[in-house]
Amino acid sequence: MRASRTALAWFSLVTLVGCESPGRPSGRVPRAGHVFIVTEENADYAAVIGSSSMPYLNSLAQQYGLATQYYANTHPSIGNYFMLATGQIITNNDSYSTIVTVDNIVRRLLAAGKTWKSFAEDLPSVGYIGGDVGNYARKHNVFALLSDVANDSVQRKNLVPFTQFATDLANDALPDYVNIVPNLCNDAHDCSLATADTWLKNNIAPLLASATFQRDGLLIITFDEAGSDNTHGGGRIGWIVVSPKAKAPYQSTTLYQHESTLRLTLEALGVTQLPGAAATAPGTTEFFTP
Repeated sequence: MRASRTALAWFSLVTLVGCESPGRPSGRVPRAGHVFIVTEENADYAAVIGSSSMPYLNSLAQQYGLATQYYANTHPSIGNYFMLATGQIITNNDSYSTIVTVDNIVRRLLAAGKTWKSFAEDLPSVGYIGGDVGNYARKHNVFALLSDVANDSVQRKNLVPFTQFATDLANDALPDYVNIVPNLCNDAHDCSLATADTWLKNNIAPLLASATFQRDGLLIITFDEAGSDNTHGGGRIGWIVVSPKAKAPYQSTTLYQHESTLRLTLEALGVTQLPGAAATAPGTTEFFTP
């Protein structure tokens, strides 16, 4: 009887804490009702964290979760965006225009019954899957290159101009997964970090103050790649997580890359089938309260 009780207690403990691999934080990512990701451009960690050019972003880093050893996967931009969406680099050609058929975040979201949108600033029209126009860069919005979107007239409608974001927020109509794509100026690609920070304050602060976010939101702000660093492929970059369920404040020294962000965005929505490298990436449970 004693042995049976011991076995039962062990089984209950394993069930409770989950089954993380050895050396990774145990536990589970808390469930979120809405996951948001904003990707900024081409800046080293040291140019961002602690910089007077980005007071708003640094205020979030000081209040919530900061990964101090987070590294992009490659150079230039597009391979990192593909890693965030497919768990694979796919290409390092920023002019790449071939539709991608590999497993991806949209496929996994739809299979789990989840909704999504990609809100891209200066996108010419709803459902646009064409090339660069003005300050809109398709390489920063690779959802337009996923077969599950490009080849499906219904899913293409989830590619929307960023002007729709404020409307959906006001109407409590945001989808489960929200990809936010600032334009080439406001993501710091062509303009200053200060410009990007002002854009974040003007557009993200209202989101964080909303009842929608305060209820069960999860926001990740990351950079796609470093500006002058190749460490671990794409260099050390800033990565911040904001959530009512996040440890506050918290700094991690674990080495993470974009596949861990892909894992986090799906696990937070209860999705268990993870594409590409996300399936074996280090988990990020350390950022959250038990």
